[in-house]
Amino acid sequence: MMIFESNNIVVGSCLAAMSFALSHNYPIFFTVPNVPFRFDFLTSGLEPRLIPATEKTFNTFGESLIVGTKKQLLWDRLYFLLSINGKIPLSNLCTNIRYDGKTLVCSNDYSKILEIKFETCHYFGDQLSDGLIIKNSIDEDSYMCYDYIAFNSGGKHEIDYISTDDDFVSEVWFYSSDRIDGNTPVRDACTVSKLTETQLLDFDYSETMARFKMLKIMKDNGMRGKQSGYTKKGTPRHYDFRTTSIRRETRRFPGRLTPAYNNIKIEKASEESMLELLSDVPGATSRLLEILDVSSP
Repeated sequence: MMIFESNNIVVGSCLAAMSFALSHNYPIFFTVPNVPFRFDFLTSGLEPRLIPATEKTFNTFGESLIVGTKKQLLWDRLYFLLSINGKIPLSNLCTNIRYDGKTLVCSNDYSKILEIKFETCHYFGDQLSDGLIIKNSIDEDSYMCYDYIAFNSGGKHEIDYISTDDDFVSEVWFYSSDRIDGNTPVRDACTVSKLTETQLLDFDYSETMARFKMLKIMKDNGMRGKQSGYTKKGTPRHYDFRTTSIRRETRRFPGRLTPAYNNIKIEKASEESMLELLSDVPGATSRLLEILDVSSP
């Protein structure tokens, strides 16, 4: 097993962790890549120079929603730049991280692969790490929950986004279906909810209920399925929407955390501070950024 030594390391793989690691030139370690949600966007006009500034408009039932570049694009670029600088030594090979107060041991599914010695660990949260933090047992974890829903009928419309005031199905994103090749007019949907651990186990907050609630939200906003003729009074008649659940994805947000040791520092960076960290990128990456900008879609 190899031994790796560094004064500072970063544990985590969220966008803030990647930004922090690149801006400070620290090595970063994680178990499960925490790639931003496909419909998370930067604020328009505030993109760091790591990525080209873009602006996209989404159709809603109120004012159009205007957003900047996808956060996933920024995450991909940070991962690339850290990789070529040798700051992600294990890439995605690590499946477990354990700290005993002296060394941080990284393992894969079969054996230990790296032993890390450090002075300070900047912790941003990691799904399968152990020994770095102490969780308050009184707190209940909260989760961002993404329910992907297929439209088998009624999936052709011009609406991109619906927002509500409820934590359960607070947002509905409509996108060109991944199930059909090409830029199809048929749209599937993804609902976004913020749920507690108890709610995740409750059928009232299940994938099925998320799908039913989405359909109710659509109908309450005047959306209807394909037209099927007219009634005797001459009013249009419509087929019902036909939908099926594709999958559910969850991401845990832990409650209050306490460092298990004095050399563990729990980092909580806002998006604004994250963008400020990326304002100055090492000059050696400039040429690479130019190449990436040229090849961007």
